Amino acid sequence: MTTYTPTLDDKLLDRLRGAVRGEIVESGDPDYDEARRVYNAMHDRRPAIIVRAVDAGDVIATVDFARDQGLPLAVRGGSHSVPGYGTCDGGVVLDLGRMRGTRVDPETRTAWVEGGCTLADLNHATHAFGLATTGGVVSTTGVGGLTTGGGMGYLSRRCGLACDNLVSVDLVTADGAFLTCTDEQHSDLMWAVRGGGGNFGVVTSFAYRLHPIADILGGPVFFPLDGDVIRRYRELIDEGDENLGALLVVGLGPPVPFLPERWHGRPLCGVIACWTGSQDEDDRIRDRLAALGPVLGRYLERIPYPVINTLFDDLVPPGLYHYWKGTFTQDLSDGVIETCVEHGATTPSIQSVTVAYPLDGAVGRVGPQETAFSYRDAGYSFALSGTLTTRADCEAQKDWVRGFHQALAPHAMEGGYVNFIDGDDQNLVRANYRTNYDRLRDLKRRYDPGNLFRLNHNIAP
Repeated sequence: MTTYTPTLDDKLLDRLRGAVRGEIVESGDPDYDEARRVYNAMHDRRPAIIVRAVDAGDVIATVDFARDQGLPLAVRGGSHSVPGYGTCDGGVVLDLGRMRGTRVDPETRTAWVEGGCTLADLNHATHAFGLATTGGVVSTTGVGGLTTGGGMGYLSRRCGLACDNLVSVDLVTADGAFLTCTDEQHSDLMWAVRGGGGNFGVVTSFAYRLHPIADILGGPVFFPLDGDVIRRYRELIDEGDENLGALLVVGLGPPVPFLPERWHGRPLCGVIACWTGSQDEDDRIRDRLAALGPVLGRYLERIPYPVINTLFDDLVPPGLYHYWKGTFTQDLSDGVIETCVEHGATTPSIQSVTVAYPLDGAVGRVGPQETAFSYRDAGYSFALSGTLTTRADCEAQKDWVRGFHQALAPHAMEGGYVNFIDGDDQNLVRANYRTNYDRLRDLKRRYDPGNLFRLNHNIAP
């Protein structure tokens, strides 16, 4: 395969070298192949340069360079972007992975974290003070992509989305300006980064509101793949206890010691629980979960909150091949449940999993126009993940993901969560933002008229 390699302006490149304190990696450098690698191995791209930034000054210099050279600019935090937006062919990769500083103020319950931080970094910093905020489900996920897309996780029902807990961001815009955005200062951009993705600039620092959460009752409980189990799970969520984060998973039994070996690799469903209420009620929660159906295996223990974000880490390490779709449903209707049972039975690999995130509680108390994330009336967000160990197998299983997605469509809302959809769903961008799309497009025209930040689920100016 021949890859286009642009001719870089040597003077501008020398100027960039002089302006950057971090490292610039070019094709031919010994660590180039390592530097260009991203989490999803489906994307094997060859950027012209990779800038490993160490501070906001490096970010500004790199944004200016890519804009002036007319080069594609890929911004990478944790590199988990399933469509591979953290890399590009022939352009500039701005790698924030060395910007991982954190600071916590326990008095104001606020955490400041740099744009390259992962959930593990954020959780480690906040847990020392008995505090936490909403994150995702894999600890190596970057906070940047997660938060600017919305940010769903175990604490969503109690604390809202990650973007709902943003207090401020430091943002480098397409013209190289450095702006601190809050609800009072550059409030239009603050609104946009709460769900609008990477369309408006590079966030070099996030400030999060924290909540008094330290230890939890958490872990998975597995059941046979049966519609009645999922219907009883629906009743559990409808009870409305926001202290219970409970994700529904459908897939194949993982090779874990608390699940009998005869269930390894067989279709099942499960609930990943995160109870943040009183420890005195732990036994009640255990009994309530056990009542969902025949328990095949469970690991439900008192653990530090950060541990819950590591449970999937070994199952989905970097270097696997991913293809995803996402959709919202207003509820877990019988049609949704029957579709999950039917397609879950043909899940292609242990690493492939379907996850339903409840969006009630604190998520639904934010209005659809209060942030760029508009699906406040959705009951659940589904992630349909086809994940295999080889590219050929993943290509072959794309039809499973597409078929599952199409089967859910009659029961689903029009758009999908931007962090769960792949690169072939650009036609859904308007639907993903619904009535907020026009406002986002107007802001894009104002702050990025040249569409420098286009390697994302793009809101074209």
